[in-house]
Amino acid sequence: MNKLLWKPDQARINNSTLSKFLSYLSDELGLQFNNYEELHQWSVECKVLFWSSLVTFSKLKGNFDLTNVYQQEERFYQCKWFPGSTLNFAENLLPKCNDDLAIIERAEDGRRKEISYKILYSEVERIAGAMRELGIEKGDRVAGFLPNCSEAVIAMLATTSLGAIWSSCSPDFGRNGVIDRLGQISPKLLFATNGYNYAGKRISSTCRVSEIVDSLDSLEQLVIIEYIEDEAKPCYSTNTTLWGNYKATTPYPLKFEQVSFSDPLYVMYSSGTTGIPKCIVHSVGGTLLQHVKELALHTDLKEDDKLFYYTTCGWMMWNWLVSGLSQGSTLVLFDGSPFHQSPNALFDIAEEENVSIFGVSAKYFSACEKAGLEPKTSHKLGSLKSILSTGSPLSHESFNYIYQQIKEDVCVSSISGGTDIISCFALGMSTLPVYQGELQCAGLGMDLAFYNDQGEPLTSGKGELVCLTPFPSMPIGFWNDDDDSKYKNAYFNAFKSLKFSDGIWAHGDYGEFINHHAENQDLTQRGVIIHGRSDAVLNPGGVRIGTAEIYRQVEKVESVLESIAIGQQWQDDVRVILFVKLIDNITLTEDLITDIKAIIRSNTTPRHVPAKIIQVSDIPRTISGKIVELAVRNVVHGLEVKNKDALANPEALTLFEGLEALSHP
Repeated sequence: MNKLLWKPDQARINNSTLSKFLSYLSDELGLQFNNYEELHQWSVECKVLFWSSLVTFSKLKGNFDLTNVYQQEERFYQCKWFPGSTLNFAENLLPKCNDDLAIIERAEDGRRKEISYKILYSEVERIAGAMRELGIEKGDRVAGFLPNCSEAVIAMLATTSLGAIWSSCSPDFGRNGVIDRLGQISPKLLFATNGYNYAGKRISSTCRVSEIVDSLDSLEQLVIIEYIEDEAKPCYSTNTTLWGNYKATTPYPLKFEQVSFSDPLYVMYSSGTTGIPKCIVHSVGGTLLQHVKELALHTDLKEDDKLFYYTTCGWMMWNWLVSGLSQGSTLVLFDGSPFHQSPNALFDIAEEENVSIFGVSAKYFSACEKAGLEPKTSHKLGSLKSILSTGSPLSHESFNYIYQQIKEDVCVSSISGGTDIISCFALGMSTLPVYQGELQCAGLGMDLAFYNDQGEPLTSGKGELVCLTPFPSMPIGFWNDDDDSKYKNAYFNAFKSLKFSDGIWAHGDYGEFINHHAENQDLTQRGVIIHGRSDAVLNPGGVRIGTAEIYRQVEKVESVLESIAIGQQWQDDVRVILFVKLIDNITLTEDLITDIKAIIRSNTTPRHVPAKIIQVSDIPRTISGKIVELAVRNVVHGLEVKNKDALANPEALTLFEGLEALSHP
């Protein structure tokens, strides 16, 4: 059993939005639940009642037909949610128009800007008016090539106020990475930056913007945000204006175009490390409803909270972060390196801005621990009530580090989902205990299970994460996938289903439930552990091993900064190869190899122990920071990596080519 690290006190439970929701269900429907698992079971068995109750409890703006919430079809992905309802996304993210703070913008060079809800509304109105004059309307695509700045939020809200579709990439994407994405959706309008700052360096974007514009035949207008000063102003091959000058000749009052619940809102992209990125289309209503559920009920985000997440506009956590406006809270945006100008840069922001909910990647906490940071003693974090982590599984050791060196009285929520659903399958809950190494619970309304290879549900043990019934935030489909073949192949081919002709949702994660019982043996909480991506699972001797099980042990070695494990085909079997990036001025020795293997063996099984451990100077990652086991595995086996532009550091792949050590026992 994993160690109990934190429990909410009764005052926190009583003051939570979830408790208010439970009171609402009791008053309106006469429903009573003894624990979270009973509530979760009801939310999946009575999904119509759950989702309709969430709409009314949250007072979402729109014309919701609560007599027609769900329409089941033969195929999983063709099931309809709120088919007769209309709403506008931006209207629900602008719940007030007053002097309350909507956005605090921070940058690594020290810049700081505040935007009130009144100013935010006014700026959205200005940009939307100019877009109307251009002829942007429902269904048109508008794209952003932008840092995590207030202009990105304003442009998205203006776009969605018109019923148009927003899609964005961060400026650290290479030229081909952007064109591979935006070129598929043919945007009519592009918002782009002239550059950005990272790790103390000023990086120009003007040449890439020129190349991107030249490659987008659909483009009618370019709006430039001059994010860095004194940058050259080239002549672009399309109608161009500056952000500050972008307005209609005749002002238009802000109007929120009502669209159908399942109309497209966002186009998101798969990582693209195995080919051209897939264009994943998410709906207006599904995104809003899921985000409101996760932010209000699970994260307990309130109007007086300040929400921070370290992200870029090319990662779905940006879309999730921006939805925090729906609760009337304040977003704290940051653009730049998390360790510039100090290793404590993000904790400085958390202290200075009184951040109450602080989100970063799991890798960030590991890096902080390796750097010896102790924010608990160096910073005043009295406002901090929740810490969120995603991008990869948060290790047991990182859980311990947070509670020992950051803050004791805080809800640590590791969350897991992805771009595919623009939300989470498993995440936190501010009213539940936190156990070491576990995601606290399956999300409300998410019919989660783990299956073995034979397609049988597991009551215990590791298996494939699946969702047994439809949920509102599943994609509408993929762009330019008229017969849904790409969509079906991505999620529905792994397991057959009695209910749906195309099978159930298989997410591609490998994990398990951890059951927690009360003294009377009632199941009160089902934690979740994610052991890694299914396609990266190692299989030595036919035994499946999640890569996270190895990474957790390797992180304990002080000399190792990070690692990546793959399975190499060897003598009609698979052997585990571990590549390690060490701290500066450390060389991999036989003694260090012995130490690493001993730690892995003593805490796992002999099958987890790598056949070889090899030092590399860097490990390839996607632009959103995820290590790419598949790309490394392909390089080791002499296979092509089809889309290196999806990587933040594609040059790192060359480190794995032709390694002499891999050809020997």
